[in-house]
Amino acid sequence: MNWDEQLFAVLDDLEQQAEALYGAERDAELADRSRAEYASVTLASRLMASLDRDVALSLRGVGRVEGTLQRVGTGWALLQGAGGDWVVHLDAVSGVAGASPRSTPEVAWSPLTRLGLGSALRRLGEAQEQCLLHLRDGGRLEGRVRRVGADFAEVEVAPERVELIAFAALAAIQSR
Repeated sequence: MNWDEQLFAVLDDLEQQAEALYGAERDAELADRSRAEYASVTLASRLMASLDRDVALSLRGVGRVEGTLQRVGTGWALLQGAGGDWVVHLDAVSGVAGASPRSTPEVAWSPLTRLGLGSALRRLGEAQEQCLLHLRDGGRLEGRVRRVGADFAEVEVAPERVELIAFAALAAIQSR
């Protein structure tokens, strides 16, 4: 092998080493970006991608609730199960099984899905449905939602007996 072939062999070797180092650096950068992007994924966006799937939600004060995920809104989800429909306060969710591995970013949500928990409770009130309210402390309250404020619901538990329930205390509402 003459000197110019040796020089080209050395240069080819250096170029291959540089490409390998660049590839390793790029892989590490992509992994960092992936971790950083995933840090912005919310539980609600994972649930939004799980619409029409059978899921199991673990709720503080309630336990495990299973059913088909019908709707997701800002701070709440609607689950259709064997025991009726459940309006679930997402702040009470401690775990989810059966969710899609994907997520739907909030910018892609319909304007209707941006309605909060109060809107879902107002719909129950308009329907005059008898409901079972499950509280995060494990308590239960049966009645009809009458009016909904900014952060509470007015529930008629008996004729002429009304209780105010703070959204912060609410885990889920099960329609009867």
